[in-house]
Amino acid sequence: MTEIQDLTPRDAFELLLAGNQRFVTGSPEHPNQDATRRAEIAPSQQPFAVLFGCSDSRLAAEIIFDQGLGDLFVVRTAGHVVGAEALGSIEYGVSVLDCPLVVVLGHDSCGAIAAARAAADGGQVPAGFVRDVVERVTPSVLAARAAGRDQPEEILAEHIRHTVDLLLERSRVLADRVAAGRAAVVGLSYRLADGSAQLVASRGLDAAVPAAS
Repeated sequence: MTEIQDLTPRDAFELLLAGNQRFVTGSPEHPNQDATRRAEIAPSQQPFAVLFGCSDSRLAAEIIFDQGLGDLFVVRTAGHVVGAEALGSIEYGVSVLDCPLVVVLGHDSCGAIAAARAAADGGQVPAGFVRDVVERVTPSVLAARAAGRDQPEEILAEHIRHTVDLLLERSRVLADRVAAGRAAVVGLSYRLADGSAQLVASRGLDAAVPAAS
């Protein structure tokens, strides 16, 4: 089992990216996915990262980062929009499980972003609770356009950065951990076609203090 108390935020980030590189090159190791691992972590979990990503079915975290059982604490919502339940889950991963890294994972061809763009252009807003998702993404669309960035990938990057900042603004628990060098929050943009995850935002990544045991 990965001993997260020995990992700095940078260590955890590099561990995650190494797994993504294996996935991209078609050489995954499928670690921690056997019966031995299942039995090992049954009493308790010790993931090395919180993964807050979009619910898109093409974004299966353990697959695209070549991880296994007990490695990632995964929280997902459509468009990685932030609500109380998501914040509470992320804080649990950081404050209770001592994860040194929180990752916001967005991706191209995101339906939530496309719907928000359409709504901002005067199109029809979806009904039901889907409307709430679109309304939470719309500020990122408007902010990107206000800065002269209207390409889909530019709006995606803005939305990822906005989510990273929003987590730190709304969660004192997370902000304090980052300020103390015990955690980092990064934003990654995932490309569906080639499977690569690119860094677009980083807060506290170069902290060198390992998480508390």
